[in-house]
Amino acid sequence: MQSIEVYSKERTQMVDITAKVEQIIKGIGIKEGICYLYTPHTTAGLTINENADPTVTADILAELNKLIPFSDGYRHSEGNSAAHIKSSLTGASLLLFVSGGRLLLGTWQGVYFCEFDGPRQRKVLVKVVEG
Repeated sequence: MQSIEVYSKERTQMVDITAKVEQIIKGIGIKEGICYLYTPHTTAGLTINENADPTVTADILAELNKLIPFSDGYRHSEGNSAAHIKSSLTGASLLLFVSGGRLLLGTWQGVYFCEFDGPRQRKVLVKVVEG
């Protein structure tokens, strides 16, 4: 297992980690298999979406922030309930296919770390299994 360090700069941010994941796959040398990604944080998530146009991620974050506002009478005393809810919606893990030594993604797809309580330093765990 390996890990990727992610440094967010904003309170909510989608960080494209596709190249970092593919670099790990290339370093391991597996041509066909499965890539598991997991982030051990309760206020962050992982997702796959378009990575050609940065306005897509800006739109996703804007809508999530409208649907789940930062202040809404939450009872959680740390003041980051919105981040916990957004994390539950995106999820903390992804399973991706590896083919030809690369992630098997659609033409416009990328892998994103979703920060909902930043800025922070975070971690994504990566496990690639041959097969």
